[in-house]
Parts: sequence; C-alpha cells; structure tokens
Amino acid sequence: MPQLDRLIEALIKHRAEALVLEEGQKPSLLMAGSRRPIVATPLSAGQVAGLVAEIASQEDRQALAAGRPVAFSYAPDGTTVQVESRGSQEVVIRISDGEPAPASPSGGIEAPAPAGTAAGRVSPVEAQAGPSSMDELFHIMVEKGASDLHLCSGSPPMLRVDGEMTVLDGLPSMDGETIDRLLESITPERNRQEFMECNDTDFAYEIAGLCRFRCNIFRDRKGPGAVFRSIPSKILTVDDLNLSQEIRNLCFLTKGLVLVTGPTGSGKSTTLTALVDLVNKTRADHVITIEDPIEFVHENKRCLINQREVSIHTRDFKTALRAALREDPDIVLVGEMRDLETVAIAMETAETGHLVFGTLHTTSAVSTVDRLIDQFPADRQGQIRVMLAESLNAVIAQVLCKKKGGGRVAALELLIGIPAIANLIREGKTFQIPSIMQTGRKYGMVTLNDSLVDLVQKDVIEPQEAYMKALDKTNILASFEVHNIPADFLKGK
Repeated sequence: MPQLDRLIEALIKHRAEALVLEEGQKPSLLMAGSRRPIVATPLSAGQVAGLVAEIASQEDRQALAAGRPVAFSYAPDGTTVQVESRGSQEVVIRISDGEPAPASPSGGIEAPAPAGTAAGRVSPVEAQAGPSSMDELFHIMVEKGASDLHLCSGSPPMLRVDGEMTVLDGLPSMDGETIDRLLESITPERNRQEFMECNDTDFAYEIAGLCRFRCNIFRDRKGPGAVFRSIPSKILTVDDLNLSQEIRNLCFLTKGLVLVTGPTGSGKSTTLTALVDLVNKTRADHVITIEDPIEFVHENKRCLINQREVSIHTRDFKTALRAALREDPDIVLVGEMRDLETVAIAMETAETGHLVFGTLHTTSAVSTVDRLIDQFPADRQGQIRVMLAESLNAVIAQVLCKKKGGGRVAALELLIGIPAIANLIREGKTFQIPSIMQTGRKYGMVTLNDSLVDLVQKDVIEPQEAYMKALDKTNILASFEVHNIPADFLKGK
C-alpha cells in the first residue's frame, strides 16, 4: 500500500478541500482556507517527490524529478483524486469533481467551497480534522496534564484534567469507524481477539520518552470506545507524595498484609508504586508483582523485581499468587484482590512469613475490613476474622482532592493493625474501629476527616472540596467549627 494512501484517506475522511505536501512543511489538510497538519514531521523535497512517485506513472515520475508541472488522476479504494504539482517542492491533492482545479491569483491551487456550504464557510465538523494517530492524542493528553483520555463514538475526545471532564478543543466528533482505526494501530493481536470475543479488553501501551498508558477498550450502544490512563515514566517517590513516616515504616515489615484502597482513579497504584520503590532502594529482597496490566515499570536496584501481567504471563491473579509461593518471594504485590480465592490465598501468604501488598475498591478502612470478611460464606467468616486479625498490618484508604491552583493531592486515612484493632476484628466489632482510630493517633492512625481538615488548614484544598470528599459529613462540619474553618459554601443549600 503506497504511503500516500493513508494521507489521502484523511483527505477523504474529513472532506477537506485539499491535501498539501510542501517542502519544509508538515503534510496538511486545507480546510476553511487554513492548513491543519496531520503528520508531526516536516517533509523534504525528496520525501514529497517520493510519496508521489509511488502512485505516478513512469513519465510523470520523470517530469516530477525534473521539476516540471505534473497533473494526473488517482483512485485509491474507488475514490478519484486529482494530483497536481508545480515541481517536487509542492503537491496538492484534492477529491476529483470532474473539473480541473482553478488557479488562484498567487499561482497556487485554489479549491472550491465544499458542496452545501457558502463560499469561504464550512460546517464546524468539516472545519476540524481529527487526529491522524493515537500517538497524536497521547501527546496532547500529556501536554495538557490530563490523567485520562476518553474516546466515545459520536463524541469528540475528552480529557480528565484535575478530576474534571473537559472536551478536547479543536477536534470533531468521532464515529465508530474512526475510533476503530485509531485503536487498531496500538492494540496487540491478543487483545484484538479478546475484544472481538468479549467486547472489552485491557492492555498497556508506551511511547518511549513520553509516558506509559493503561488502556481499556470497550463497546457500548453507540459503538467502540476507550479510556486511557497516563502512567508517568518517572516513578513518584514517598518524598514526592509526602507520605508519613508511619506509612514508610510499612515497607520494613517482614510479613503481613498491607492494603491500599479507594475508588477508581484515587491514586492507589501511585502510592503502591512509591512503597515498592522504597523497598527497592532500601532492602535486598525478592519482589513479585501481579498486575493487570503492568503500569509502572521497576528496574532492579537493591531488590530483584519480577513483574507479571495477567493474561500474558499468567492466567489470573489467584493462579499467579498460588505460584508465587514456589518462587521464593519476600514481598508480593497483588494488583487487585478481585475474588474470594485471591483474598484467601493473599491472607495465607501473609500468614506464612511474606509481606503482601494489595488493593481493593473500598472507600474507608472499616469498609475494607468488612468487605474482606463478607466475601466469605457465613460458616467461614469466624475463621477469616481470626486470620485477618493476625495478618492485617495496615489499611491506607485514600481519595484524590483538587488542589488550589490546579493539580490534585491525596487525602489518606491510615489504620494500623495494633492489638486493639485485631481484637475488634476477631470479635466482629468492626463498627468500633473508628473510635480506636481516633484514640490511636500516637500510633500514626489518621481518619479521612482529620486528613481532609489538615489539608484545608495547610491551604492546599478548599473547605468545599474537603466537605465533598468526606464520607462522614456531619463530623467534618463539626471539625470545621472547632478549627474555625468557614463553611459559607453551604449557605446556598
């Protein structure tokens, strides 16, 4: 397939007036009288001539090489286009309408106004060319500091910036065919098959020197869609995240269970990665991670780190976790504790002299403990309470808040598995855990409300943001009153 065909596809797809190839310039679509680049790299005169030579006749190639004007028709996929040049320095291609292209006063080629529009005016969709590749969208995403990129059939691309969804300006709505074309270029063959069979799939994609991306492709009532989460190439350290000393101390335990919890997009992976990085710098151990997909990539420092991806390196979490016991690990990281069997094996692993890090999609320390126990049948819950009481070292429950001036910061709730907490778990009195956390501040325990109030007092977040993120809104208002924090945002309610 000639390389020029892909550029001509963009011309046809976006109903542009013309495709312009010019020495020293990026290939562009002419739309509403202005050029819109569709490739990131400028062309040399040789590249312009080479692109056209692939589709030209022998006679036209000789004329082009000699710098003489050339004009001929070309019909890729049944659509006829007119190719015209005044030498190898500039080539203009437009969809043929049976009439020769009129010359403009400047000597260039002037395209007629698209059918159905007034001269010099085009519809909003026609005036905007879509992205030529996923890499182009990923670069825009990183430049704008977005955490997520969303593609949805019938809508323009959208970004999540500082926790809020925004439309990506300057791009048109994308149909299913366009999204399919973009996704096909980055989707591994294995995931294409899975998408065809299951209508969704997960994988990771990396642009060297820019970023890694966690990718989810799915299909809904409108057609194909996708969500991409940016994973910075640079691993954030415990200092970058300003994690407390009590949280850092968890990295020096030799056995037990440490859980990082929170809703989707709350930064669990970032916190876990910082903890593994601290382990990697300070201990000489064997670390096994089980992820779906692999997000942050760890290079061996003092530790040997094996990272395994579900569906590529192992069948599922429980299979990999069971196998890990025969792989001489000191520390095991479980990307998601999704099912009963994975939870059971993780607790057994923690009880048998290994340190296990894991994640759950729960919103607080208490709900995490309840979730772990309630997954099991009633006749096993007594045994699980005993196992969890013995193995649970800590629960870090976090939520991301919008910072003043832009960006986001995590509010962290920390539960430490002291004997009093273990007794409450063993006796099934988890409802009393919050009161122990309040009185256990000397052990480093922090409630979510205390963390939110602290961020407000440090002028990092607004009081309204703290109130919105709080689970116990009555108590956080009481804390506002104690610390003289205004709650004027409630007056309109």
